[in-house]
Amino acid sequence: MASSTCWSGPCGPDYAFIKAHKADRMGNLVYRLASRNFNPIMATAATVTIAEAEEIVEVGELDPDHIVTPSIFVDRVVKGEVDAKWT
Repeated sequence: MASSTCWSGPCGPDYAFIKAHKADRMGNLVYRLASRNFNPIMATAATVTIAEAEEIVEVGELDPDHIVTPSIFVDRVVKGEVDAKWT
């Protein structure tokens, strides 16, 4: 008896909503604390990535060694509020 299953491969997320500590206007992201665990993975896997940043700075102000997610994976950056429980 033959099985009629079809393998279509893994499917990724359509949208990722992630929180960053700092971002520049291009979308390069810097995280702090536990945000470094899954946010970079979700940003690279999603079709559209929207990042909420506590602070948005001009391009060139972030230290390149501290950037975790490069702007190529980020579609939108919005300014968020500082979460008091993490300060």
